[in-house]
Amino acid sequence: MRRSFKIKEKYVIVIVTIVLLITIILTAGKRYNITFIEKGLGYIVMPVQKTFSSVGEWISDQIYFIKNIKELEKQNTELAKKVDELSYENKILQQYKDENTRLRKLLELDKKYPDYPKIGAEIIGKDPGNWYNVFLIDKGSNDGLEVDMVVLSGNGLVGHIIEVAPNYSKVLSIIDDRNAVSSKVLRTGDLGIVKGDLTLLNEGLCKMEYVDAEADIIVGDEIVTSNLSDIYPPGIMIGVVKEIETESHGLTKYALIEPVVDFRHLEEVLVINMKWNKKDDATKE
Repeated sequence: MRRSFKIKEKYVIVIVTIVLLITIILTAGKRYNITFIEKGLGYIVMPVQKTFSSVGEWISDQIYFIKNIKELEKQNTELAKKVDELSYENKILQQYKDENTRLRKLLELDKKYPDYPKIGAEIIGKDPGNWYNVFLIDKGSNDGLEVDMVVLSGNGLVGHIIEVAPNYSKVLSIIDDRNAVSSKVLRTGDLGIVKGDLTLLNEGLCKMEYVDAEADIIVGDEIVTSNLSDIYPPGIMIGVVKEIETESHGLTKYALIEPVVDFRHLEEVLVINMKWNKKDDATKE
């Protein structure tokens, strides 16, 4: 049996070999038509090849997509970090710009009142609320400051010192209702008293009272300190007339004053480093 099986195997191998040789002979050389065997193989091989090709392309696309996603995530992280750095640098530059603007205004203010020696100070604390009606500065008696010394900022008058410690001082501003400043209309010389008012505090305004009913005062007039004050030197800018009202008795009128100083955003001030004496000023004249 085994011998018969081996003989049959040999016959099968010989037959397959002959078929392959015939196939090679039939398909060899320059041909323009394919054989029926090639057609049969094409029907079997091509779909399989196409499937493998499609699967290969899909796998390749997925690998590229994953790699691309990771690269994009890396780039996005780097860009986000760069944006944060640039945003931070921009904020720092803006702060420097704002600080430079404020210091330039203080320098201009110093030049505006050259007759008075001044010392710069930073605000280190304030009473609760949005407005700088009472606040602390980082200079005190160790720096030569005293009570009633005048404080300036922006374009004009802030207020005066009411308390002094060795390394800090407390300032009462003109928008506080405890303060009163002898003032006048710069254009006409008409007198009045600029006072803080609780009802006007949230608007950042002051009130100029005791203005003569016949006084020539109009909206837009500039108000400055007069020469009648015991604390404030004359000629310091206070604010601009925003509105005028006549008192009910008709003898006087008052004006709402918009200060030239921004009492919502104060950071640095100038202190006139001397106490003004009205008698001494009169003697000089």
